[in-house]
Amino acid sequence: MTETTDTQTLSRSDFTSPFIEIGRDEWARLAGETPMPLTEEEVAAYRGLNEPLDLAEVSEVYRPLSRLLGQYAIAKRDMHRRTRGFLGRETDEPSPFVLGIAGSVAVGKSTVARILRDLLARWPETPLVQLVTTDGFLYPNAELERRGIAHRKGFPESYDRRALLRFVSQVKAGVPEVRAPHYSHLVYDIVPDEYTVVTRPDILIVEGLNVLQPASMERPLAVADLFDFSIYVDARTSDIETWFTDRFLRLKDEAFRDPESHFRRFAGLNDDQARALAHEFWKGINEPNLIENIRPTRARASLVLRKEADHRVQKVLLRKL
Repeated sequence: MTETTDTQTLSRSDFTSPFIEIGRDEWARLAGETPMPLTEEEVAAYRGLNEPLDLAEVSEVYRPLSRLLGQYAIAKRDMHRRTRGFLGRETDEPSPFVLGIAGSVAVGKSTVARILRDLLARWPETPLVQLVTTDGFLYPNAELERRGIAHRKGFPESYDRRALLRFVSQVKAGVPEVRAPHYSHLVYDIVPDEYTVVTRPDILIVEGLNVLQPASMERPLAVADLFDFSIYVDARTSDIETWFTDRFLRLKDEAFRDPESHFRRFAGLNDDQARALAHEFWKGINEPNLIENIRPTRARASLVLRKEADHRVQKVLLRKL
């Protein structure tokens, strides 16, 4: 099935689709009277490499989304209160609202996660919002080498899925302090004895490539089963490859020049050589992972943000209730 047909099937508004398709203008109006708490300077700090983002994008796309997520979080808390009363357990604390964000490399999901973290933290009902990326649950490079899967870093099997599931389960269970390993993109590896500490947040955002992977006979519980809401950041494959290449070129001229960078050896490439290498990485690693593992989970999301070539969200697909 071609990508065009697949996208049309996903977004079709008849009974075959589990989603309601909402155009950008209609979606922007759903923000209602929700205030816009971020400034232009704050928005500028969110911009990823070669990823345009302005105050209008945040206001028209992420402001209504934060309003919707806030309502889901409030409804979950209310349901917990009702269930607690039914069970006669008045002292039980509500579990954190867990939001999963998935999508390809270079599609902009990290930017989406950071924006939503700060928007949701501005609302009085959810003042403590924490963000964890699944990069921290990649096996260390030495373990990937031992398993013979270093070339498949980012594929589902390269993650310690049991540790990730245990982490999210503990957060949901209300454990006062839960630690996630720290991953450095500079050294391209897990950093020993460094952690992100999660302390009973109102909302936990879990962002990563494969967070919407389903359970299986071998793994009867998946981390996605613990999400209260999930977002898939979507775009055409050709556009994502362009963004990946542009980002690689920018990194070549900036981060790769750091003496500590794992990719220091690429800093001296000219632009043509860098484009060729980025194409090789895309075709050999990132595109196969997208096609085989990431995109098939798109239909499992609660909401899909569909980006166009300019990186701007032009439509939203919301799962029908």
